[in-house]
Amino acid sequence: MSGLTRRSVLVIGASAAAAKLFPAHGMAAETEAHGISAFGDLKYPADFKHFDYVNADAPKGGLFSFVGTSKQYNQNFFTFNSLNSFVLKGDAALGMELTFASLMARALDEPDAMYGLAARAVKISDNGAIYRFLMRPEARFHDGTQLTAEDAAFSLNILKEKGHPIIRQLLHDMERAEAENEGTLKVTFSERHGRETPLFAAGLPIFSRAYYGKKNFEDSTLDIPLGSGVYRVGKFEAGRYIEYERVKDWWGAKLPVMRGSYNFDTVRYEFYRDRDIAFEGFTSRNYLFREEFTSRTWATQYNFPAIQDGRVKRRVAINHAPSAVQGWFINTRRPQFKDPRVREAIGLAFDFAWTNKNLMYDSYKRTFSYFQGSDMMAMGKPAPEEIALLDPFRDKLPADVFTEAFRLPEADGSGQDRTLLRRASALLKEAGYEVKDGKRRNADGKGIAIEFLGDEPSFERHHAGYIKNLGTLGIEARLRIVDSVQYRARIDDFDFDMAVNNFGFSATPGESLRSYFGSNAARTKGSQNIAGISDPVVDALIEKAIGASDRPSLTFACRALDRVLRAGRYWVPHWNKGSYWLAYWDVFGFPAEPPRYARAIPDTWWAKQEQAGSRKI
Repeated sequence: MSGLTRRSVLVIGASAAAAKLFPAHGMAAETEAHGISAFGDLKYPADFKHFDYVNADAPKGGLFSFVGTSKQYNQNFFTFNSLNSFVLKGDAALGMELTFASLMARALDEPDAMYGLAARAVKISDNGAIYRFLMRPEARFHDGTQLTAEDAAFSLNILKEKGHPIIRQLLHDMERAEAENEGTLKVTFSERHGRETPLFAAGLPIFSRAYYGKKNFEDSTLDIPLGSGVYRVGKFEAGRYIEYERVKDWWGAKLPVMRGSYNFDTVRYEFYRDRDIAFEGFTSRNYLFREEFTSRTWATQYNFPAIQDGRVKRRVAINHAPSAVQGWFINTRRPQFKDPRVREAIGLAFDFAWTNKNLMYDSYKRTFSYFQGSDMMAMGKPAPEEIALLDPFRDKLPADVFTEAFRLPEADGSGQDRTLLRRASALLKEAGYEVKDGKRRNADGKGIAIEFLGDEPSFERHHAGYIKNLGTLGIEARLRIVDSVQYRARIDDFDFDMAVNNFGFSATPGESLRSYFGSNAARTKGSQNIAGISDPVVDALIEKAIGASDRPSLTFACRALDRVLRAGRYWVPHWNKGSYWLAYWDVFGFPAEPPRYARAIPDTWWAKQEQAGSRKI
């Protein structure tokens, strides 16, 4: 199992004070700008030709086929029954975002900068509350109708009203969107909105107002929606595969943000319900690209004939982005998990060192921070800037927030570290749980039971030793594997005890922190706060991060937040590694260096010249 599972989510922009939401290079208010970023800095000038990390002359054509490695909103890695991926209902196909254009597009070699796509430029009011996006007159939907400011306004408003709960949360500070005319979209934000809201809004899909005038936006449906993006939906079989076909005369193909990108005629997602069967599919050339997430498979099974004769290549690519946050998250909505001493004891029972050596070929390092691998990670004792943020809440915080940042101690690697288990037993006793007939029970006779919820059989081995150690403590624990549709429904409903989750933040986190850790998100079905974290101190520190006026202030606010979250013992952290394991049939070309903040596959890859005219696997 990898430090970066496929259970990742869309990583979005950044956030801070609205007063900082200005174009780069000190442009005056209402000056037309070609891009926006969190702190107003842009790498690329107005006349740039293409992003540095692409091959602008890459050939078009060929096929890219793979098992999807990232998802957003209601998408499902293992199956799909819907082509509507922006609502809560249904399990949507991976990749549907490829079929829609957005106002602006991300530069993947900058922390959060965005440049014009459907909008050629933007004007920002002097108080940062109003953004006017100037639409490209050449922008079109796939049926040839013009994409206008009316469509963009309709899209933002309906997503705020009826979109997936994650979208609704992140658009909270958008007050309204309206078309001043068919070429100008006016978006009004609350005066104290954070930086992330405009960036997030600028990256959302643009729908056809006319199309949804005859459709229910919230329907889970396999009807192909009218898109506006570089790809359109092609052939598909629900639950098995879906193909996206490049729009040959697409209006945005020659724009600077698109040159050298999205080069394949067909992008095909394959769906497997079992990871081992998916691997066999790759060895049989049923699909062409695979990112490996299972250390055992990477270490022992990449010796098939196509590897030996060079038809399949393996590559370890450095990952410069902050690590994903992965671990067993404890559902604190459950009464047995209310006490942080119980949660810490549960964490002490997991022997990472043994798991890493015996199950994962010593491939990983232990994770301990919610901002692992970034300068926002709390280390050692708090700096004066962190103390200044934490001091107003001193009487509400555990003492260890003001000492060394909490991290679970290293186990001895025996699989059953007696020292740590004794410490866990003492914590359970302090919390009122004594051992009676081999089971932990409190004064009311209630025990502690844990059902680990999962949807991947390949992860059973990682639970087995952990469950055994919990049993030694008198905690009844078991693993329940359910199908992927039921799994997502239960996670959305917070109907679980403990479950593995994986997510990541951008280099400039902001309002998205509310979605993962905020009290309101803890009460919102389908939110990303699966642990149920509901703490006014956490809420206050999130607002400090959102209101940070510069990057150093944001860094210290996130470090302070990291300390408080870690002190809450809300999760049992997993592991991480600073690389991607990639395998692919040798039919692709790609740039020498990927962008710093994304893997950019298949975005920047292309079919080799001899393959470019073919879609054959």
